Amino acid sequence: MTGSRRLSQALSEGDGISVLVHVSDAASAASAEDQGAEGLVLDGPAQGLRAATALPVLYRGDSPDSAREAGADAWLLVAEHHHDDGAELEEHYARALRLGLECVVDVRDEEELELVLERIDPEIFLLSPREAEDDEEALDRVLELLPDVPAGKLAIAELGATTRDEVVSLERAGIDAVLVGGGDVAHLVGGPPPEV
Repeated sequence: MTGSRRLSQALSEGDGISVLVHVSDAASAASAEDQGAEGLVLDGPAQGLRAATALPVLYRGDSPDSAREAGADAWLLVAEHHHDDGAELEEHYARALRLGLECVVDVRDEEELELVLERIDPEIFLLSPREAEDDEEALDRVLELLPDVPAGKLAIAELGATTRDEVVSLERAGIDAVLVGGGDVAHLVGGPPPEV
């Protein structure tokens, strides 16, 4: 049984940027929801998660089938792992959609983003700072990728640990959500929308 809301709906409704929190179990999921998170990210099955929260769940696992088995609402397709393998990118994307999952596509550079748009044209992107240079901040790397995301698509920035100032900077730039590590996230959520 999947959650009550689609991830895209959680990201696009409301006035401000959404915070997605990486969780490992039902207790951390309930805590994240209590602190104002609008979505959860899970790496593996978590017993009792669906009873603990109604937030949409993005699953980071090997296949859309494992995401479905875990009760997730969306699956993370890492373009880096599939773009050189013939039609594997398209097959995984189509499989996720057939299973009723939204598919979030993780991209790390401009070339990967362009390739993904040509081959599958997803609705939601996760902008990863994995290709940042040693002297480049993760926030700057994500913001460099953002202009290449077409209008009408949703963009999630992956930062891990972050501050409220970084969240505000992402929101001003037009990012729809930020994916952060678990723990106390109440300080990242809320507040009035920034002046633009």
